[in-house]
Amino acid sequence: MARTVRTTALSLALSFTLLPATPAFADSPTPHLDAAEQAVRQSSPGLEGSVWERTSGNRLGASAPGGSDWLLQTPGCWGDPSCTDRPGSRRLLDKMREDIGKAKQSVDISTLAPFPNGAFQDAIVAGLKESVRQGNRLQVRVLVGAAPVYHANVIPSSYRDELIAKLGPAAASVTLNVASMTTSKTGFSWNHSKLVVVDGGTVITGGINSWKDDYLDTAHPVNDVDLALSGPAAGSAGRYLDTLWDWTCRNKSSWSSVWFASSNDAGCMPTLPRPAAPAGGGDVPALAVGGLGVGIRESDPASAFNPVLPGAPDTRCGIGVHDYTNADRDYDTVNPEESALRALVASAKSHVEISQQDLHATCPPLPRYDVRLYDTLAAKLAAGVKVRIVVSDPANRGAVGSGGYSQIKSLNEVSDALRGRLTALTGDERRSKTAMCENLQLATFRAADRATWADGKPYAQHHKLVSVDDAAFYIGSKNLYPSWLQDFGYVVESPSAARQVADSLLAPQWKYSQATATYDYARGLCQG
Repeated sequence: MARTVRTTALSLALSFTLLPATPAFADSPTPHLDAAEQAVRQSSPGLEGSVWERTSGNRLGASAPGGSDWLLQTPGCWGDPSCTDRPGSRRLLDKMREDIGKAKQSVDISTLAPFPNGAFQDAIVAGLKESVRQGNRLQVRVLVGAAPVYHANVIPSSYRDELIAKLGPAAASVTLNVASMTTSKTGFSWNHSKLVVVDGGTVITGGINSWKDDYLDTAHPVNDVDLALSGPAAGSAGRYLDTLWDWTCRNKSSWSSVWFASSNDAGCMPTLPRPAAPAGGGDVPALAVGGLGVGIRESDPASAFNPVLPGAPDTRCGIGVHDYTNADRDYDTVNPEESALRALVASAKSHVEISQQDLHATCPPLPRYDVRLYDTLAAKLAAGVKVRIVVSDPANRGAVGSGGYSQIKSLNEVSDALRGRLTALTGDERRSKTAMCENLQLATFRAADRATWADGKPYAQHHKLVSVDDAAFYIGSKNLYPSWLQDFGYVVESPSAARQVADSLLAPQWKYSQATATYDYARGLCQG
């Protein structure tokens, strides 16, 4: 039995670690992007153009050429536990308002329920008014994903009425669609993407929810990150939202799945007007990659994908549900983002930085972790690749592992799982310990040099960021732990942009977070 486990783990790990070394990528200027694209092309060829798409000629949305403020960090008060000045939050709100204010035809917004509020809502309203003042008539969609029961009070018609009231006379020039959607109650699936797409030409996306109470009107704001870019990749985001709205419009008469409201007697709009080919003008290649969760499509019929599925060797904890992450090939074919993220990690040659809320899900009912991701990380560690993982402080954990900004009780949950997969891969506990001690950095998040915010609350991190080799990175809404939602993000390969991520986010993050580390190869710290 032990030999079978080691053989299976080894085949899974090697299937990823060998991918970027193939001749097709050896001399490519974008080996990481190529690896991710190959992975999604294998898993989901029929979803190209609707759920994933590679584009070139994009431009990062900095306020000045060469600037790094395309990386939209909240709150952006590194080193200040009182967080009295929040330049990152201001930049995010200004960017939302500026992009929406330039709209000529359409604005597409998606987030997790509840609907945007506070200064987020003010930025949306100000942008729409600015566009209307320029004589534009706009079609606007706002889509939120709603967890059953928990978001039963999220009413699209109420949000529509509030938005119309705030727009005042400008509302006559804005046709609204507002919807709340849940694609599968038993599959725990609803929209989780966070997008602001304008005319299919500019996009803001990442992990940031438009919630004032968590991000703005608090002394302990959530640390999070979005990116802004323009060009053809923004059109990819618009087409992804068309895919979600197509399902939403087809199900708007089912009160258990969709609640819908509109203005100006408009019907449900499965598409929005946008240029067929948004203007580029930049030099940034990007892979837009999303997922359909559970309930929109059962599988991609064009896919011949036949992955080695690990099952769930140690990921269940008590009662559970069907394990889409570790034991469902069809789910893989309609959620290509998961294959893309594993392939991105596997493509690393020297180092990987992972900045996430968690690597473990709320268990039960969800499976504990993504076995293939952990096997990929184990293979990297065994090969001498440096791996850094920073997750949210477990002090943010909710009462039953949810409802907060952490789902673990201790970093030991991550290191124990990694050690177990390393041992399954190598067959040698001493080699596993050595690989982790020599190559792993593992810590919980801090934004300053004290253990909590000034008000005594723990630091909460909501990033969905993976960076490899200071060359390529993913920023989006997709968590690395099992979660079967509709998500979207970008893999970008640009050494200059990746260095900006390293300098403006990863470096200050580690400066303060390393005090919590249980593993740090640089300091010889090894709890194992």
